[in-house]
Amino acid sequence: MKREKFVSLAEKRVNNAINSIRVIGNLSNANLYEYTEKDVAKIMHALKAELDNVHAKFKSGGTKGRDTFKL
Repeated sequence: MKREKFVSLAEKRVNNAINSIRVIGNLSNANLYEYTEKDVAKIMHALKAELDNVHAKFKSGGTKGRDTFKL
């Protein structure tokens, strides 16, 4: 029962995260948006840091506080 719930939620949440990352990628259209390399670096740093946090949670089984992203 726990396994089935995990699989169901993991598939939904990971697919949602992937779709959200793809939408962030749409911001790269320079014809529609203006951004700097510094902006891009901040976005990439925030995404990588959150992936590292998720990985650490799975290793320790614990939780960490949430930070919000801001350019």
